[in-house]
Amino acid sequence: MTTTRTARSGIRGRIAVLRDRRNGNGNGKRTGDGAGNGTGNGAGAGTGHRTRRRDWDRGQTAIEFLGMTPFIILIMLVLWECALIGYTFSLAGNAADVGARKGSGAEYGARAACREGAMKDLPDAWADEASVRCGGGSGLYEATVKLKVPVLVPGLFDLDTEITGKAGSPREDQR
Repeated sequence: MTTTRTARSGIRGRIAVLRDRRNGNGNGKRTGDGAGNGTGNGAGAGTGHRTRRRDWDRGQTAIEFLGMTPFIILIMLVLWECALIGYTFSLAGNAADVGARKGSGAEYGARAACREGAMKDLPDAWADEASVRCGGGSGLYEATVKLKVPVLVPGLFDLDTEITGKAGSPREDQR
């Protein structure tokens, strides 16, 4: 028995032998151009088997992309609707804040000033169904604005969601 290892006796050598057998080179030697056009004696050697397999995959990426396109569009619509929800939160809070400030500083007609201030900067898609409530407690004028989230594609899905923004402003002395 010898203690010297040959190149094919280690784990790397075993992997190489298995790879050669799978590639059709039964003699364990790598020959050819890497496209299946080798001079080995295994099955499939020199038949161009790998070249034909590559031809079968031609256009596969385009087909997969076309199959994924509806899902990509749907995900984009859902993300856009989420952005509209976030923007509605921002608009409701800002409108309530402006309304409360206008109402707290008005000498006469505080409710009308509050409503006008709250509705002033709302875009049409949100202003059409906006609800503004103004009133005051002791020393604090409060405004509540409810906005409905617009749906990007009506009929696809209906979000019957209302976002509420509340704000308060200290009453100013009218002397």
